[in-house]
Amino acid sequence: MVTIPLLADLKRQRRPIVMVTAYDHPSGSAAEAAGVDVVLVGDSGAMTVLGHPDTVSVTVEEMLVLARAARRAVRTPLFVVDLPFGSYEISDEQAVATGVRFLKEAGADAVKLEGGGRVPVSRARALVDAGVPVMGHVGLTPQTATALGGYRAQGRTAASACRVLDGALALQDAGCFALVFEAIPRQLTGAVMPRLAVPVIGIGAGTATDGQVLVFHDLLGIRAGGGPRFVRRYADLQQAMDAGVRRYAEDVRSGAFPAVEHTYDMPPDEWAGFLAALGEGPAGGAAS
Repeated sequence: MVTIPLLADLKRQRRPIVMVTAYDHPSGSAAEAAGVDVVLVGDSGAMTVLGHPDTVSVTVEEMLVLARAARRAVRTPLFVVDLPFGSYEISDEQAVATGVRFLKEAGADAVKLEGGGRVPVSRARALVDAGVPVMGHVGLTPQTATALGGYRAQGRTAASACRVLDGALALQDAGCFALVFEAIPRQLTGAVMPRLAVPVIGIGAGTATDGQVLVFHDLLGIRAGGGPRFVRRYADLQQAMDAGVRRYAEDVRSGAFPAVEHTYDMPPDEWAGFLAALGEGPAGGAAS
């Protein structure tokens, strides 16, 4: 079983950490079977699973449903759940209450929150002090993408790079056991990594991090479009699913499905008894 101390050991041993998102039992089962180190029930499930236009829309209750479903399949990886937007910003007390719910009601091993500013750092410290392990997240933070100018790389100017560095250090000082670097220049990642003692998982942050994370639906192609530039597709399941459902619809409309092998028969004596009960006598044949 992967634990927080084990992640620290993997960093010390320079063994790459594998992290992937999951949002339900099938995706959790795939992550478990693949032997990944960390499963994240990301608020990206708002868009990939629930059909919301952004991650901001998802609620705590919706995240709990997704997390419980994935947790039933995940046994070995460390199990982390995103704190959704609006569930921790108001106060430290709100953050702790939400974090405790995910640990108690969804079986999370830890929670993740976005941003390295004053408010997220305060919330991270309060959660850690309350016994809730926290993973931090700097760089592109989708929950506040509007304030960042959209879904674009961060840290590409000297001032922005300093903010990423300061946020990462502040989250580490607040007690985060690991960090996610999203969509920042590889040069910046290389400069920041020696200054951090905790594991860093990258997504669009280059190769200097301690591990990588991708969204389940991105890496398997369960979505329209190519996705961000940092995504590598390992399958094209959306195309396969569309084609499979299309063939099914065609077969139903043409009468090709169901065929005899997809149906059930009654034993001849039971069929005869049924016909007799209907008053139709022994005439007729076995159901087909």
